Amino acid sequence: VQLQASGGGLVQAGGSLRLSCEGSRIIFSIYVMDWYRQAPGKQRELVGTITRGGNTMYADSVKGRFTISRDNAKNTVYLQMNSLKPEDTAVYYCRATMSQYTYWGQGTLVTVSS
Repeated sequence: VQLQASGGGLVQAGGSLRLSCEGSRIIFSIYVMDWYRQAPGKQRELVGTITRGGNTMYADSVKGRFTISRDNAKNTVYLQMNSLKPEDTAVYYCRATMSQYTYWGQGTLVTVSS
């Protein structure tokens, strides 16, 4: 199983980015998908989750600005990030979970300049 995250980069505050996480060798539709982030010197934190049925949950810090979606036909989950703030700067990771199985992507760096 592989999860490949992409879409990170440098953006000015107030801007937008869309991250993607594509899975391979995985029955993508049966996994709950999460986005996490880890800022320098901080612990990894949950950004949001999308269930197999498409329900979403978000951390308070990103609620109303970030949107998670999934396209099971493309084995891909997305994180649309709008109104970005410097404090959103972090490495973003996707995670797939099903029962006792958990897989992590390699992370993609998002840097938001003020």
